[in-house]
Amino acid sequence: MAKELPSPRRSRSRVSVERRRAEILEATRRVVLAKGFAGTRIHDVADALGVSNGLVHYHFASKDDLLAETMRYAADADIRRLEKSVASGKNALQKLDRVLREYMPAPRDHSWQLWIDAWGEALRNARLRDISEELDQSWVGLLAQIFRDGIDEGVFTCPDPIAAAWRLASMMDGLGLQVVLHKATMSRAQMLGHARLAAALELGISVDDFPPPRAG
Repeated sequence: MAKELPSPRRSRSRVSVERRRAEILEATRRVVLAKGFAGTRIHDVADALGVSNGLVHYHFASKDDLLAETMRYAADADIRRLEKSVASGKNALQKLDRVLREYMPAPRDHSWQLWIDAWGEALRNARLRDISEELDQSWVGLLAQIFRDGIDEGVFTCPDPIAAAWRLASMMDGLGLQVVLHKATMSRAQMLGHARLAAALELGISVDDFPPPRAG
């Protein structure tokens, strides 16, 4: 028997459901930025969208489900952005430079504020903790692949790309906290300088091999 094809009406309904879920997740992200994970309620998200609480519950069974999916939604967006930066590089050094710049806190990007709050909440929420760990694994995997590419190109020297990637990623997380939380402690330019120096030491290259830093 031939497989039944989805009707146009059914396809439109599916698109509508997916679009509504994305709208709810984006609204939740905005509410979390304003109120924090702990302070966000279903009612706050519904108000932000101008819909009923019941509509939000139709798509997400509970507040914990909504917050976990919001974190995954934001994490996926961040990883896609980093992957796009890597794909645009012509060689491993350019890819590394672009991903280091892309990972740093940006003046009008609130991703770091979201992650700092999520890290604290993940101490008490297993689902958020799992998603946070998945994000870290993806970020480290991306760095390690760039390191391997550079080794294959004969530009980098690194006996253990995964270990080196974890060291660099962890250092950048710590520096990023300083940039976001303590305005007088660390600038973005200083963070980039520290990250480049650490990467150079891990990969057997010189800091001078990187393009001149831009102001910011």
